[in-house]
Amino acid sequence: MVRAARELAEEALVRRRIDAVLDVMEGPGGKYGKGRPLVDALNDVAQEAILCGDFDLAQRFQRFAAYAGGEMFLEILEHYYDEDARRRHEEGMRRWAALGADRAVAALDVLCRENPDATAADARDFFRGIARSVDHMALGKGEGGIQLSGRDVRRLQQYGHMETVLRNLPRPASAEAALMLDDALADVDAGMLAQLLELRARQAGLAALSAAVDDPESSESVLHGCLKNQEWIFGGAYVAELARRQYTPDTILDIPLLRGDGSLHVVELKRANIKNLVIRDSGHLMLGAPAHRAVSQAQNYLRAMDENRPSILAEHGVDTRRASATVVIGHPRYVTGGITAHEVAETLRTYNTHQGRIEVITYGALLESAARMLALSSARQDTDSDEEPTT
Repeated sequence: MVRAARELAEEALVRRRIDAVLDVMEGPGGKYGKGRPLVDALNDVAQEAILCGDFDLAQRFQRFAAYAGGEMFLEILEHYYDEDARRRHEEGMRRWAALGADRAVAALDVLCRENPDATAADARDFFRGIARSVDHMALGKGEGGIQLSGRDVRRLQQYGHMETVLRNLPRPASAEAALMLDDALADVDAGMLAQLLELRARQAGLAALSAAVDDPESSESVLHGCLKNQEWIFGGAYVAELARRQYTPDTILDIPLLRGDGSLHVVELKRANIKNLVIRDSGHLMLGAPAHRAVSQAQNYLRAMDENRPSILAEHGVDTRRASATVVIGHPRYVTGGITAHEVAETLRTYNTHQGRIEVITYGALLESAARMLALSSARQDTDSDEEPTT
C-alpha cells in the first residue's frame, strides 16, 4: 500500500519522504523495520503532504501511521486502500447478510409451523421478541458454546467502521419509485452535499467537545481527543493540523497547526475544571498559578522553536520563526471565589492585551466562537440552497 501510494505523489519532496518510509520498512539486512521509527516516518510523509496541499494523501499516511502505531486494524486499512482485500471483505459482508436473511426465513418457518394463521403483525412481534432477547445471549466456553478467534473479534470491530452500500439492485420496487429516485439523484449537488456532510461532522465534533468540557473529570487527553483534526474550531486562519507533534527532543506539542502562510501555531491544552483559573488578590482579579504555568510551558516551546528554526525548516519543512501559541485552559463554570464569567473574560482580555505571541482562552470562549462559526456556515448553506438558479 505504501508503494502504491508513492505512485500517487506528485511532489518530489513527498516522494522522498515515502522513500524514507520504505527504507525503514525494508530495514538493514532485509529485516522488516517497525516501531516508533516507522510511525514517525509515516507521519513525516503526512505532514509533507499537508504542506504541499495534498490532503487526501496526507490522510492516507495518517491512517498508515495509525496502523503502524497499533491504533487501527489492518482489515480497516485494507478496506480503504487495498481493492482486492476490500472485495474479499465485501463478499464476507454479503455472506453475513445472506446468512442473516436465511436465518430469518428459518425463524419464520418455525413461526408459521407453530401458528399457521400467523399474520404480518405476528411476525413483527416475533422478531421484536428476538431483538429484545439478544441481551441475554452470551458466548460460552464449554462444548456447546462458541469461542471466537482473534481475527473474528477484529472483524466484528471492523464492521463498526464500515457502511453498508446497496449497489445494482435487480429492479426498483415500482416504476414510480424508480422515477422518484432518478429525479432525486439528478437534483443532487455534489458540492453542496459535501458541504452539508462537513457541517454535520463539525456539529458532531463540537457536541463531543462540549460534553467533555461539561464533565468535570475530563482529562487533558480526553479533551485532546475531541480536538484532534478539528483545526476549524480555532478559526479560519489555520489550514490543517500537522501530523508531527515533536520537532525538538524535549518538546511534544499538543496540537500543531499550520497557518496559511506556512508558519507554525502551537495549541497547548489544559484541563477545563480549574478552580483557581482567576483569583482575587487584594481586591484585584488576576490569573492563578495554573494559567501562569501553562503560559510558561508555551513560552519554552516557542523558545525551542526559535532556537532550532534552521534545522526544523530543513528537516520538516515547517517555518517556526516567530511561531505563535494559544493556551486553552479552564471554564468559567468551574472558577470558584464568587468570580463571574464576565470577570473571567475581562481578566483574560487584560492579560492578553500585554502578551505578544501567546493568547490564553477558556474552553467556554472556544466553544462559543466555534458555535458562532457553525451558525454562520449553516445560515449560508440554507441561503445557498434557497437561491433560484439564474438564466
